[in-house]
Amino acid sequence: MTQVAAADFDHVAVDDVSRHFGRRRAVSRVTFTARAGTILGLLGPNGAGKSTMLAMLATLLRPTSGAIRFGALEHLAHRAALRSRIGVLGHDLFLYPELTAHENLAFFASLYERADAAAIATSALSRAGLADRAHDPVSSFSRGMRQRVALERALIHEPRLALLDEPFTGLDDASAAALVARLRALRDGGAIVILATHDLELAEGLIDEAVFLREGRIASTMTRPERLRSAYRDVMGQG
Repeated sequence: MTQVAAADFDHVAVDDVSRHFGRRRAVSRVTFTARAGTILGLLGPNGAGKSTMLAMLATLLRPTSGAIRFGALEHLAHRAALRSRIGVLGHDLFLYPELTAHENLAFFASLYERADAAAIATSALSRAGLADRAHDPVSSFSRGMRQRVALERALIHEPRLALLDEPFTGLDDASAAALVARLRALRDGGAIVILATHDLELAEGLIDEAVFLREGRIASTMTRPERLRSAYRDVMGQG
């Protein structure tokens, strides 16, 4: 059995997780489960703990207490193997501006030892709607175009878990619609998608599970939430 196969999982369970930075409690006693074939939204204002939660799910931060399990695997004990099954899109896009879009994606595909990295990069750029700009340097791209390349960078190794921090930043309406379609395709393909977003209009009708965070704690959870903006106002107005 390969390391990647051994690290596969069909759910991620966050169990009573807290993360403190000195006296500041960024995340406090958070519990939820994200399952394969679903999109879970982490929703809340700035400072609610969304990015900290994503960093712990990415195995980049250790919880102060509690546990995160990827299927049967505890994330600290199997961190190296699990990272091959996780894709992350954060505020830093991790692209090389002097390289072309194709060179960027082929490079990252090669890091994951994907066979025929060049062909994989070509397919990824086609999915991103950027095939005609494949051989242009990323430095010449708009923020929205770089965001689309960065998403394909995060997904180049076909991860089981995709973690996305404000993925709609800088996207025009057409690019945002394309991203929504891409996320739905990931879900339909059996991936676990967890995204933090302020864009409730785009999240509405997209997410299957909503976890509302306020001051590092869970304020509410909802399954297939309807009228998401109204629900958000109600939850955040409590207390």
